[in-house]
Amino acid sequence: MYIGIDLGGTNIAAGLVDDDGKIILNDSVPTKSPRPYQEIVADMAQLCKSLMQQGNVSIDKIKGVGIGCPGSIDAKNGIVAFSNNLKMENAPIVQEFKKHIDLPISILNDADAAAYGEYAINGNGAESFVFITLGTGVGGGVIINGKVYSGFNGAGGELGHITLVHGGVPCNCGNVGCWEAYASVSALIRQTTEAMEKNPQSKMHEFAKQEGKVSGRTAFCMAKEGDEAAQQVVNQYIEYVASGLVSIINIFQPNKLVIGGGISKEGDYLLNPIKEYCNKHEYNKYLDKVDISIATLFNDAGIIGAAKSVESL
Repeated sequence: MYIGIDLGGTNIAAGLVDDDGKIILNDSVPTKSPRPYQEIVADMAQLCKSLMQQGNVSIDKIKGVGIGCPGSIDAKNGIVAFSNNLKMENAPIVQEFKKHIDLPISILNDADAAAYGEYAINGNGAESFVFITLGTGVGGGVIINGKVYSGFNGAGGELGHITLVHGGVPCNCGNVGCWEAYASVSALIRQTTEAMEKNPQSKMHEFAKQEGKVSGRTAFCMAKEGDEAAQQVVNQYIEYVASGLVSIINIFQPNKLVIGGGISKEGDYLLNPIKEYCNKHEYNKYLDKVDISIATLFNDAGIIGAAKSVESL
């Protein structure tokens, strides 16, 4: 077995994962960030020990521990170079973790971990595989010949920060016009709120009141009910998503492209117009098309991908 850890700004989630990528047992504890990385690592290690104890699995049965972490990761040296979410800079996570549990340890960016999880379970051995997650931001990962592509410095694959609109709206990264600033769920909420302000009679107002907030579901749910303003929001949002995907397809021409994140639960309502747009606008109009699909692992992807990444050590 392996242990996979999904280290987030809010929670540390971990799971015992078998050779087939199935989570046998999982648990989580609060991250309590920001605090010294030594304390966070100690809690990560304790969580691993707890899982082994709960699962009645001895340490000699564990092949290694994989850690998915937000930020820029120096995987070769086991260092979190910078993580804004965790307020870490040049933190030697692997070295610190080995003080608690002396096993093979891998570390990779959390979006790369999720990508590797989807690849391991649903990639079907694709030579090139791209995973996009539409959440608070737009994350993603690129798998080429079974290995995560992260560039020479570990910062490659930041797909959410390709420029979609020159001189566009500000992005949290400090740039402007990033794909993330238009295609994330945060962006969708902004677009929905703006449309509601312009359309006081829209059904989105009542839906948001019932839900207690404007969310990524607001426009999609009301668009399905025939609300014209909501349909305009959804159509524009899907076009933003698909426009970025066209660029990614043109760069990588992957065998498979998988879309994850909370908004992916819209299923075919999201997927079908994305496919139509991509088929119409991508550069390759004569060769085989990219297989675009919806993710299946959701919150388990990071744990599974982190665990399976140990195999590449």
